[in-house]
Amino acid sequence: MAPYLKEQRGRFEPQAAAVVLPAQTAQVAAVVRACAGADAAIVPQAGNTGLCGGAAAQDADRHILLSLERMTRIREIDRANFTLTAEAGCVLADVQAAAAAQQRLFPLSYAAEDRCQIGGNLSTNAGGMNVLRYGNARELVLGIEVVLSDGRIWNGLSSLRKDNSGYDLKDLFIGAEGTLGIITAAVLKLYPQPRHRASAIIGLLCVEDAVTLLGELRSATGETLVACEIMGRVPVEFTLRHTPGCREPFGSTYPWYLLIEAASSRRTDHLADLLRGALQQAKRERLACEWRVAELSTEAATLWRIRKGIPAAQKHEGGSIKHDVSVPVSRIAELIHRASAAALQRLPGIRPCAFGHIGDGNIHFNLSQPPGMNTDLFLARWDELNRIVHDIVADMGGSFAAEHGVGRLKPGEIARYKSSVEIDLMSRLKTALDPSGMLNPGVMIPPHSA
Repeated sequence: MAPYLKEQRGRFEPQAAAVVLPAQTAQVAAVVRACAGADAAIVPQAGNTGLCGGAAAQDADRHILLSLERMTRIREIDRANFTLTAEAGCVLADVQAAAAAQQRLFPLSYAAEDRCQIGGNLSTNAGGMNVLRYGNARELVLGIEVVLSDGRIWNGLSSLRKDNSGYDLKDLFIGAEGTLGIITAAVLKLYPQPRHRASAIIGLLCVEDAVTLLGELRSATGETLVACEIMGRVPVEFTLRHTPGCREPFGSTYPWYLLIEAASSRRTDHLADLLRGALQQAKRERLACEWRVAELSTEAATLWRIRKGIPAAQKHEGGSIKHDVSVPVSRIAELIHRASAAALQRLPGIRPCAFGHIGDGNIHFNLSQPPGMNTDLFLARWDELNRIVHDIVADMGGSFAAEHGVGRLKPGEIARYKSSVEIDLMSRLKTALDPSGMLNPGVMIPPHSA
């Protein structure tokens, strides 16, 4: 059981009565019925790469951890319909590879794509790198198959792009973190496989320029821009110090960096030239100080290693208090300035570490401990610093859970920041679909509303 009872951030100490590993949807349904009859609770797990404790069982007597890792079949690929049907235990990288083998693209992409599984991706509605062009996980799904709390199987594996024949039930379960039903398979949207890619890194003097430049680049490159990531100098320095194969992108250093990727399936596109033209104009407008375009995949991988290495590199700098937040893209600079100033006022020496998906307004506003401070004392202030940042985010009309979900970590934040009407609607859905509360108890719904 030990490998299944680990939690990525060490915020929880998982425990369960048993771990079960069904290989078919019918077996998942049988487990659910057995647990219902025994008054046991089920904690679904698909990949266990989540960062909010959503798959961390918490009861050694009553919780049954249900791993979907044996459900790994690609049931169908329909090239003409641009769809792929995958079971919930399929590793994301394997789904990408299956699509690529048919000259198709499944664009969902994360740093953990070689370990995370489709069921977990959909249950948390995760976003990742390519949201700017392709949207969150929810927008890449046409249909799902779900085991309900009474053991019935809903076969909603529709591959239709137009169907207005009733409620869109799949969206109840996507992003519900296994609290309303267990996703066992999904019909996923595919896209044409890109023929050309080009990446670029850009040095900037201020975060305001990053937001303005993003708008200019979107206009200049049309629909070819698929990813746009922002990185402050602090997280870049962390990566350069602790990640092998990373080096300074320029001869000079800058307070902010923008990392972009363009992709196209058209034979005639010359994306590197397109990016160069757009960036030359940005330099003339004093939005970009310096830039470098990577045409070769190896050179692009070197640039993206800087961004992908930030989360692991932060661990070498001591304690880190995380904030996975989002605001309107137009207010990203305001968020970073306000939250940085408030954190530094509360704890001088703290190191704001801001990076993330500027294209969809999702900033990972992490706070690294002051150099020399005791790590345990710093992490003891997690709730205090969360409150400061989340209050600012809420004041700006943002979200305290942009892409990592709620899990067991943030139900209290739902109680604090969501309206009573919204919480009531969530509770009514939970009661209607899981009246006994057996599916992932303690996740998502605030305790007083469960």
